Amino acid sequence: MRGYGKELILDLHHCDVIKFNRRALKGYFKLLCQKINMTPHKLCWWDDVGVPEGERQTDAKTKGTSAVQFIMESNVTVHTLDLLGKVFVNIFSCKDFDVKVAAKFTKRWFGGEIVSSHVIERL
Repeated sequence: MRGYGKELILDLHHCDVIKFNRRALKGYFKLLCQKINMTPHKLCWWDDVGVPEGERQTDAKTKGTSAVQFIMESNVTVHTLDLLGKVFVNIFSCKDFDVKVAAKFTKRWFGGEIVSSHVIERL
């Protein structure tokens, strides 16, 4: 890693939607941090938990869970789309990490297929 850090951006389709909930995502963040040697801190959620039924998201492009796992080294962000079976993951760190390990673990965790993968070096 040459610059300030790097970001792995993954788009997964045809995923196992049973993993699209807070409990499963907490497990994903915990194990991912272990696999790529990162230190987790605050975890923040954006979803329909606690929202009255009439106010919940129903659009396929917005119904799902979003979460940011802050890590000592930066953050991991996940957006799930329940009705489409898609997951969007961003792993950004100022500390080097193995993008192949992160991608392989993420694919295994959510199932489906990685349809897009990009690594951006932050300079």
